[in-house]
Amino acid sequence: MSAVPLRNNKAAASAVRSVSVLGATGSIGDSTMDLLRAQPERYQVESLTANGNVEGLVKLAKEFNARYVALADESKLGELRDALAGTGIAHGAGEEAIIEAAQRPADWVMAAISGAAGLKPALAAADRGAAIALANKECLVCAGDFFMDRAAKAGACILPADSEHNALFQALASGNRDELVRVIITASGGPFRTWAPADIEQATLAQALKHPNWSMGQKITIDSASMMNKGLEVIEASYLFSLSPDEIDVLVHPQSIVHGMVEFADRSVMAQLGAPDMRTPIAHCLGWPDRIVGPAAKLDLAKIGQLTFEAPDYERFPGLRLAYEALRTGHGATTVYNAANEVAVAAFIGQKIRFGAIARLVEATMNAWVRGGNLMPLGSADDALAVDHSARKTAAGLLPEIALKAS
Repeated sequence: MSAVPLRNNKAAASAVRSVSVLGATGSIGDSTMDLLRAQPERYQVESLTANGNVEGLVKLAKEFNARYVALADESKLGELRDALAGTGIAHGAGEEAIIEAAQRPADWVMAAISGAAGLKPALAAADRGAAIALANKECLVCAGDFFMDRAAKAGACILPADSEHNALFQALASGNRDELVRVIITASGGPFRTWAPADIEQATLAQALKHPNWSMGQKITIDSASMMNKGLEVIEASYLFSLSPDEIDVLVHPQSIVHGMVEFADRSVMAQLGAPDMRTPIAHCLGWPDRIVGPAAKLDLAKIGQLTFEAPDYERFPGLRLAYEALRTGHGATTVYNAANEVAVAAFIGQKIRFGAIARLVEATMNAWVRGGNLMPLGSADDALAVDHSARKTAAGLLPEIALKAS
């Protein structure tokens, strides 16, 4: 027995944990299922959901003997029913079916449905006091205040599944909240970290999708190139850990090895390091409060050689500045920021605007929202979704003007 007050060594919980994965066929879902596959004796799959990928969902349902599966796309219910014939697996389709998947009695829920569609299912899981590995940004960016309050009142446990927030979660365990000075979220800088602003303005879709470190979906890769994703993470961190904007810093770290840091009052800085692999933060959430064996590559710092850091350039990446402005404005402004960005990214993918116009459309939409006197507290999921819908409509209306200015 060591005299050093380390955490007591104890065997990991032996009881089988029931889990549900909302968004099982997406990239986060793939990583989660990979971890479940490695330890089948430890986990029982309660429910799985997908948007419209019938083949992928059915394959997972059969492999993991899921008790219930649901598709968001109601038009594919017949196809799902036929594919599950004879299995005895309960199933459904549509929004209510997805919410039912979240309500089923799983100990642990991965909330990885992308977009605003993930808000109500995550709330349904929170309302029954589940442990929720939160990978859906909209729960916090669009509805952070009441989502976290509602989760706390229900006794839910919110586990940050995003790599940066999970890093902060781990580092924060080294001290108390009143001892915290600031948190530091790291950013790779994306493919345009060293580009001149004029060149970033003209960047192509192919160039924006060449992330130097991470393998991710199209939307989040473009957000990384614009650093809008880091702006969203600043907003999420504020709600997750009850932080003011002044307590959150961003530091560009091209190697993507240090994922987050926390500075305490004694000037100690605690950092979490790991290879850029989403299975590491998900494994931390899945095993919490214990740790499970993860499949990510072992970190070899000697091979990496050096870790470098630099301040973010707000001229290159105005989207990060706009996130802080939205957070300070409050009253739905972060919802507007996220919605306008989604409209802008879709327009960029559709070759309707240049890359540099993404941030301009977001800023114009935020300004129009504030000028319109729309600032009000959000008290429900329907409030947040109404603001999201209104902001998308405003952004779409501003799109031709923004595109013309950039031509």
